Amino acid sequence: MTLVMGMDQHREQITAEWIDTITGEISRARIALADRIAVRTFLARFDGAGLEVALEATTGWRFLVEELQRAGAERHLAESAETSGLKGKKRRAKTDWADARHLRELLLIGRLPESWIAPAHLLDLRARVRCRHTLVHQRTEWQQRMHSVLYHHGVPRARKLLTLANRERIAAIKLPAAAREQLTIALEMIDAIEVQIGPVDLALRAYARKQPGCRALIDQIYGLGPLTSVTLLAELGDTRRFRTPATQFATPGWTSPSINQISTASPGACPGRDHQHCAGRCMKPRKRRGARVAPTGPITNSSPSDSAATARVSRSRASC
Repeated sequence: MTLVMGMDQHREQITAEWIDTITGEISRARIALADRIAVRTFLARFDGAGLEVALEATTGWRFLVEELQRAGAERHLAESAETSGLKGKKRRAKTDWADARHLRELLLIGRLPESWIAPAHLLDLRARVRCRHTLVHQRTEWQQRMHSVLYHHGVPRARKLLTLANRERIAAIKLPAAAREQLTIALEMIDAIEVQIGPVDLALRAYARKQPGCRALIDQIYGLGPLTSVTLLAELGDTRRFRTPATQFATPGWTSPSINQISTASPGACPGRDHQHCAGRCMKPRKRRGARVAPTGPITNSSPSDSAATARVSRSRASC
């Protein structure tokens, strides 16, 4: 390891800060155009150097990782929420330079909360699965708009509005022109979405029939179909990298972190803090203490030690 770099990417620019671990020299650069060509040109200066780069798992990380791999650099993808939590309390203005420096320092001291970088074919599968999820969600939203319009005009509730019988029933209802226009647009949007969902469904189901992992899930888990099995494969990838079953479903989210730091931490050891704590509970906000209860006994201003001293003085005076 010769050069350790942190990169903070945005749509307009990419900020980089790196340190030479031999000389200790720190350098900075800013890539004005955040595109593949500009990044490739920037990385050309590090050809042959032992470059190790940390970047956050935010939008745009994929092409950066691909270009870093092409340049022969070692890539480290940081989980955004945990990386931000390691900054501690905010004491100064947040800048791109500060974010790049923070990533570089975490990588240098070995405290970067890394996420798994999925291979290209799983990233493509994940994109297709999530695209289908978006289409289904939009179809549901348009159906909810139809239910809202019909209820607003006092039409009795009916399930499965998209069936042929319900479409004919809705067409026969007397409604204002504005409401009829809303229903017509909603049905046309739903039909257009259905046209897009159909081919994606067929492709994902065909993939599930061919993929051994998906077939095993379908055969061994009752009620799990091809679309769900493909979704699990796309989001989790190779589950052999998880230490325990609990970490598989702890944070499948954006990039499926390989190790959940909180769930695997033992009492008295925290990856983000130095003091003792019970694993995970130190991250929760502390509850405010309630008001103190008024004492039920008599209130005195003297402390127990004062009372004992007064008693000893009284006994000595009595003996005199």
